[in-house]
Amino acid sequence: MTEERGRRSNRRRGSSSSTPKRVVNYRNLRNPFPPMKVFSDDRIEAIHEAALTVLEDLGIRVLLPEAKDIFVSGGGVQKPNDMIHIGREMVEAALASAPRSILAKGAVSDRDVLLEPGSMVFQPGAGAPHATDLVRGRRPGTASDFDDLVSLTQHFDVLQMVPPLIEPQDIETNVRHYFTMKSQLTLSDKLPFIFSRGTPQVEESFEMLRDFRGLSDDELLSNVYSYTIINTNSPRQLDIPMAQGLIDFAKAGQVSIVTPFTLMGAMAPITVAGALTLSHAEALAAITLTQLVRPGAPVLYGTFTSNVDMKSGAPAFGTPEHFKASLAAGQLARLIDLPWRSASGSAANLGDAQAANETQFGLWGCLLAGATVTIHAAGWLEGGLTVSYEKLITDLEVLQMVAELCAETPAETAEIGLDALEEVQPGGHFFAAAQTMARYQTEFYEPLVADWSNFGTWTENGALDATTRATGIWQQILAESEGPKFTVDRIEALETYIRDRTASGGAFPVS
Repeated sequence: MTEERGRRSNRRRGSSSSTPKRVVNYRNLRNPFPPMKVFSDDRIEAIHEAALTVLEDLGIRVLLPEAKDIFVSGGGVQKPNDMIHIGREMVEAALASAPRSILAKGAVSDRDVLLEPGSMVFQPGAGAPHATDLVRGRRPGTASDFDDLVSLTQHFDVLQMVPPLIEPQDIETNVRHYFTMKSQLTLSDKLPFIFSRGTPQVEESFEMLRDFRGLSDDELLSNVYSYTIINTNSPRQLDIPMAQGLIDFAKAGQVSIVTPFTLMGAMAPITVAGALTLSHAEALAAITLTQLVRPGAPVLYGTFTSNVDMKSGAPAFGTPEHFKASLAAGQLARLIDLPWRSASGSAANLGDAQAANETQFGLWGCLLAGATVTIHAAGWLEGGLTVSYEKLITDLEVLQMVAELCAETPAETAEIGLDALEEVQPGGHFFAAAQTMARYQTEFYEPLVADWSNFGTWTENGALDATTRATGIWQQILAESEGPKFTVDRIEALETYIRDRTASGGAFPVS
């Protein structure tokens, strides 16, 4: 779909400035769905107790010396082979001090994100080495792709946080954090992500964020302005950069989203209950480390548990087991009473029916589990190897429809519409009723990608499928998007900082 054809489509839908606008608010969503259970309450208690036993009796391998020292100082027991045994009283104290509600601040107040049980926050696919679209095909992720995807994330209010979208592989790793921070800070006013790849990169990212947002050191330490995602190395291992990230973010008072990535039958037991026991133990260990560093440090419980294809060993997503694991994780999160993160996703190799089915099925698992943050909710393909521009758009249709379900549906006198029922006689129609005429331009959700025309009209307009229409949509957004406005002096100061640090060699990631 060409850019011009996309504009014509918008004109046909009546997008002129004189057309009444449908008022929607996707920025602060609450989950209206009652949480579902996959296990009984006593079985969830049993999983929790088993996880505590794992930490106490089996331990977790911790590779960072500083993290081992912190655990031991807090009452942990160090054993050979870098194993740390964590008593349940340490975990209980950590859960008691971890905050239940976290206000994360955007560049402007209406971009603030409240992270607490009952909140509902979406992110697009993240962490992929590749990008793909119908125009340029599949390719290693580039700086241009990163900028594009930040701009697309900024455009849609139903995406409330900026994730680590793709890896810009055309930028060296010692200076990549400069680029990703500049992109997020200048192209978006939403909550930015900072990679945990060693203290030097993290501290420089904090400095860029502090200065660009005009914060003092005390303000940065006292409020949440950024977040990171911490993955354990299942089974039962916390590596050097991830442990360092937990420490760095806890010290700075910024959010760590702790997310063991466990695949049943591979790096986790093959059963849902077994995989969740392992994931829960690893998450509790990481949360405990943050609270030992700084009691009250903002942290989210997290899980990303699915299964593998036992014929090939390849990861699978959007499966019944993935769905069930999300429900069980929600039960565990409610047991420990913390905000938490889950994930959707797809193993499909292109944005076809399989990709849509898997992403939606995984999404509904997160929604019905009560996840605070759902990542990989749009655009994710190949089990996380690729972010698709078109799939980002088609998945956003679903996210916006879910957001509409969260909005209050009034049933006052005007909505009940007795006047309309009196006006229209039996056998008549409501197209011209006064109630319809007053509301027809704003009452219903306006589709982003879907084409509701009949077959004849659709054919006359080029017989374009949804993926092709999505191409026109993202092209038009990028062509017309202006992004948020920031003062020239702040942008120049950021560029000067990056130029000076780059000249001095940057900061290499820690492995």
